[in-house]
Amino acid sequence: MSLRKEKAARLKLAVLDQTLKLIGKKPYDDLYVEDICAKVKISKVTLFKYFPTKEDILAYYLRIWCLRRVVELKDKPREGLQGVYYLFDKLSEDMETHPGIILSLVAYLANPKRPVKPFPVKAEEKRLLYPGEADIQNLDILSMDQLFEKFALEAIFRKEITKTASTRDLTNLLITIFYGSVLTAQINQISPLRIFMRRNVESLLKGLQ
Repeated sequence: MSLRKEKAARLKLAVLDQTLKLIGKKPYDDLYVEDICAKVKISKVTLFKYFPTKEDILAYYLRIWCLRRVVELKDKPREGLQGVYYLFDKLSEDMETHPGIILSLVAYLANPKRPVKPFPVKAEEKRLLYPGEADIQNLDILSMDQLFEKFALEAIFRKEITKTASTRDLTNLLITIFYGSVLTAQINQISPLRIFMRRNVESLLKGLQ
C-alpha cells in the first residue's frame, strides 16, 4: 500500500467514523460539513475531494455496511431465511444506534438524482478495516439487492419457500419490507424495530410456505 493511497483511505474512513459519532439520533440535515472537518482536522476542500456532496457519505456508509455483511457472512456463513433475518437484524441494530443515518439513507435512496453506480470502496480501505482478513482486497462487495437475491434463491433451493415465486419478485418484496419497515416504524413510533421487522418478514413468508 503506497503512503498516498493509505492516507486517502484513512481519511475516508475517518470521515465516516466521525460522521457516525456526530450524527447520533439527530437528523442528517442538522449535521454540518464544518463539524465533520473539524473532527477529522481537514479542510472542506479536502473533504469534497473525496466526497463531492455530503450525501456521498451516506452512499459510502451503505457500501461499507454491505462490505461488513459480506465479511461476516464469509466468517460465519448463513443461507436462505437465516441470511434474510440476519440482514434485518443488522439494520435494526444500526437504526437503534444511528437512526439519523438510517432514515437519511432511506431518503437518499429515494432521491431520483442519486447516482446509479455505488460509491467506490478501494482495496486500501478494505485492508485498513480488516487487516487480519486474508485477500480482503479481492473480496467482492455484494449490494443489498444482491445479498437478498442470494438468500431468496437459497431459500427456494432449501424448500424454505415452497410456493411458486420468482427470485426477482421475492428480492423486491424483501427490499420493500427492509426499507419500508424503517419508514413505517418512524412514522408510527414503533419500537423495538427488530421485533417489528421480524413480524413483517414472517407475515410475508407465511404466504410463501
